[in-house]
Amino acid sequence: MSQEPATVRVLVVDDQQLIRDGIAALLSIRPGITVVGTAVNGREAVAKAVELRPDVVLMDVRMPELDGVEAVAVLRDRAPKCRVVMLTTFDDEEYVVRALRAGAGGYLLKDLPAEELAHAIRLAHAGVTQLDASVAGRLAAALPAPAPAADPAAVAAGLSPREIDILRLVARGRTNREIAAQLYLSEGTVKNHISRILTRLALRDRTQAALHARDLGLL
Repeated sequence: MSQEPATVRVLVVDDQQLIRDGIAALLSIRPGITVVGTAVNGREAVAKAVELRPDVVLMDVRMPELDGVEAVAVLRDRAPKCRVVMLTTFDDEEYVVRALRAGAGGYLLKDLPAEELAHAIRLAHAGVTQLDASVAGRLAAALPAPAPAADPAAVAAGLSPREIDILRLVARGRTNREIAAQLYLSEGTVKNHISRILTRLALRDRTQAALHARDLGLL
C-alpha cells in the first residue's frame, strides 16, 4: 500500500477577519492540510508560530504592529523550521525583494484559486519556492541592464542601476506614470526611488535632478 502524504500544518495570518477566516475555511477542507490557527498581525503570528509550530505560515504583507516582512525575519530565528509564504494583494517589486531577502519561501497574490493555493502550500512544505507569475515578471523586469559607458560616474555618486535608469528618464521629462510604464514598475515605487535619489544626491527637486543627470553624462 502507498503511504499517504503527511498533513501540512498551516497558520493563516491576515489583519482582515473576513479574508483570514475565509482562507482558513477554504484550506480546512483541502486534503492533506490542517489549519492549526490564525493571527491578526505579525507580532501575534510570531507568538503563535512558536507555540503551534506550523509547517507553513501564510503571511499577509501590510499589517499593524509588525508587518509581514518584519515577521518573516523574526520567524527565521524563532521558528526556523516553518516555511513562510507571503499571501497578499501587493505585487510591488520592493515588497517582493524585501520578503525574499527576509527569508520568505514564496510570494503569492490573493486572487489565485483555492486549489492552487493548497498546492503551493504543499510545495512550500517540500521546500519549493513559489512566485506568482506577475511577481516573477516584475522581478525579471527589475533586473539591471548592462550599464552604459557614462554610468560609472552615477554609480560613484551612490546610485543603483535602477535609480540611474529613473534619473535618466526624469531628466528627459518623463512623468512618474510614464516611467512606471516604461520600467514595469508601480507609480508608488517610482516615487519612492525618486525621493531616495533626491535625498542621496542632496537635490531639491526634479529640475535639479535633471541638471545633475546632465552633469553625470546621462543624457
